Parts: sequence; C-alpha cells; structure tokens
Amino acid sequence: MTKLLVEVYAQKNCSLCGIANGSNCALCKEAKDIIGKVNEEIPFQFKEIDICSSEDLFRRYKEDIPTIFINGKKAFKFKVDENEFRKRIRKEIIKAGLLKLWNKKQHYS
Repeated sequence: MTKLLVEVYAQKNCSLCGIANGSNCALCKEAKDIIGKVNEEIPFQFKEIDICSSEDLFRRYKEDIPTIFINGKKAFKFKVDENEFRKRIRKEIIKAGLLKLWNKKQHYS
C-alpha cells in the first residue's frame, strides 16, 4: 500500500507573526508537533513546503499558513485538531485499502 502524504504549506520566515530568524511561527510549530506525534503512531509521508519557493505558492498561501493537505486534499488551515487529524488519517488508510481491494476484485472478475 502506498503511504499517505501529509503536506504542510508554511513559510520559513513568518512575516505574519514577525519571526524572521529561520524558525517557524507558533501555529506552524504546533501543527508540525501534532502531525509528528500522530506520525509516530500511524506511518505516513510528511513533506513541508516553503511557500516562498514560488511566487504562485506565496500568492495563494501567504495569509493562510499553515495549510495542511492529506493526500492532496486540504484538511486544515491555521490549527490542527489532533483527534480530527488522526480520524482523517485513519479514514484515508481505510479508503486506500478498500480501493486496493476493489481494484483487485475488478482485475480478477
């Protein structure tokens, strides 16, 4: 089974909270801490995207960081609720497993 992908769109130097020393703002840190905690229990791929890496990303997300995507679907903005995040991750795992079974069944029919 392919691992889930969780992406966090953030900014290394956060102008929203005034941090310009290369560290993350409090919202980004809190979101990544929660994601990391859940990742210890439920394995998934984690990718942090710096919105300053492209003008398009910066324009789209500059006032909406952090934005969290699960398998390409927007799941959270600004804050991550740990229980809801865990629930959504489990739901995606179940969905991926059912899809795999469905494809296998279609292949053998």
